[in-house]
Amino acid sequence: MTEATRRTPGTPCWVSLMVHGLDATQEFYGALFGWEFVPGPQQLGPYVRALLDGKEVAGIGQLPPDRHLPVAWTPYLATDDAHETAEAIRSCGGTVAVGPIDAAEAGRMAICSDPTGAVFGVWQAELHHGIAAAGPPGTPVWNELLTYETSAVGKFYRSVFGFEAEPVDSADFDRMTLHVAGRPVASLHGVGTALARDRGAHWMTSFEVADTDAAAHLVAELGGQVLRPPGEAARGRHALVSDPEGAVFTIVHSTASAAA
Repeated sequence: MTEATRRTPGTPCWVSLMVHGLDATQEFYGALFGWEFVPGPQQLGPYVRALLDGKEVAGIGQLPPDRHLPVAWTPYLATDDAHETAEAIRSCGGTVAVGPIDAAEAGRMAICSDPTGAVFGVWQAELHHGIAAAGPPGTPVWNELLTYETSAVGKFYRSVFGFEAEPVDSADFDRMTLHVAGRPVASLHGVGTALARDRGAHWMTSFEVADTDAAAHLVAELGGQVLRPPGEAARGRHALVSDPEGAVFTIVHSTASAAA
């Protein structure tokens, strides 16, 4: 993914995680993905950027001790103007919970949710353009919204970010792929009553691994949980896992066609 591509409005350009134990979380992901860490902007408290072979791939911040919020990976969608996007989110039925605020000289950000409550970020890049590597093991490679149904919420994302949407024409699946400039960048998956009540609608980030089975075993060894064991899916062999604080994510060894 080129710098210009990452900055194209609507493109998922970054993923970030807010946790209670920053040091322990760095140990977990460092052992799982081979990440190293450097300090990042501190506007919302202690924050580090994860590096893979010297390239930025994700961010991890520390929650204030009195904030007992669910721990979850959050994708950020690129924008040219965070203020205008925040206004569009509000006018289309979404919520802006934080910002837009400046993240030092890195850029401008906001934390938002769509009309179903799924949380995502908005990023207006300045010096920091987001994920610098996507594809190799240890990098985020896909984001999917798990929601009740895709029709209404799909209109929200199309209206705010200008996505082109490609629904899956099937009586068995309620899926929609979001495209930016002809490229698939994310997907929506309507699961109806199968959506976990304790989580509600939420975005799910997938990280590439060299071996899904070995990575799932390592997750458990490091104190995380394997919530759904490795199995085959359209994008490759994947498993649903969580880190020791309960942040849920997918690990996947992508098929050649999905990774292309």
